[in-house]
Amino acid sequence: MSISMEPLIYGLIFVGVLVLVEGVYLTVFGRSISLNSRVNRRLEMLEKGTNRAEVMETLRKEMSQHMKSRSIPIYAMLADRAQKAAIAFTPTQLIMMMGLLSVVAFIGLTVGTETSGPVRIALAIGMGVGGIYFWVNGKANKRMSMIEEQLPDAVELMVRSLRVGHPFSSAIQIVAKEVADPLATEFGMIADEAQYGRDVGEALKEMAERLDMQDMRFLAVAVTIQQQSGGNLAEILAGLAQVIRARFRLFRRVKAITSEAQWSGKFLSAFPLLALLAINVMDPHYYDNVLDHALFVPACIAVGLFLGANLIIMRMLVNIKV
Repeated sequence: MSISMEPLIYGLIFVGVLVLVEGVYLTVFGRSISLNSRVNRRLEMLEKGTNRAEVMETLRKEMSQHMKSRSIPIYAMLADRAQKAAIAFTPTQLIMMMGLLSVVAFIGLTVGTETSGPVRIALAIGMGVGGIYFWVNGKANKRMSMIEEQLPDAVELMVRSLRVGHPFSSAIQIVAKEVADPLATEFGMIADEAQYGRDVGEALKEMAERLDMQDMRFLAVAVTIQQQSGGNLAEILAGLAQVIRARFRLFRRVKAITSEAQWSGKFLSAFPLLALLAINVMDPHYYDNVLDHALFVPACIAVGLFLGANLIIMRMLVNIKV
């Protein structure tokens, strides 16, 4: 019995697609764009001699350009995640990367497999589009997780700055300098906009809506109310920091409790597909005797619907609102 190596080649080509897009991204925009970098990207751009207004305009464009392109049909499903990830690629560049990666995947499939032409084209397009989506989604999840973890420390740093006599705009500037990315660049943008006359509460509210982050909305509302009615902002933010940290711990606890159910749902949905793939690799002619049966196609459709329903139901069961 001969085992086909084509599934392994498919996987290697998909991994190569992800590595290629990450390499192009870091090459074009520099190492500081990486979430693993300890360099504050905004400060690095300023240290290189770039004008503050130009830095602010560049970062604002990167942070808001994706949602403006939701009207593009192929890009609509990616815009929200790309905005949360603050991908520096423009929507046009991302679509071009999808096309480029599809061509690279098609060449790899042509060289490494004997799959028919239409199947190679479908797989190549799936790898190009799916690879970009997988990459952007991973960036978004990582960036949002880092911001959620950094926010309580940033608010506490603002509290300490206010208690020693700094104004709130200076407290935001301190956060932009002392906290690591990605939150440092976000607050640096707010500090720059405040210097040009924009209301800080309005800037915080826009950032909260762009990131779709509830804790950031709490911060924006607290600052806005204090601006309108007065009060001890340091005490307000100190209490808010405790609430945000408690919510963060609760979210982590809920995630730990529901992780087994989440992975069980994923496994139960993926196992039939993996079993089907393994059977076809070990015995490509296993289903030859039933392919022409009248119930074969309806049965496949029914199995696909059940697998989809399993994913949806398991997600509903573990999607606990806090």
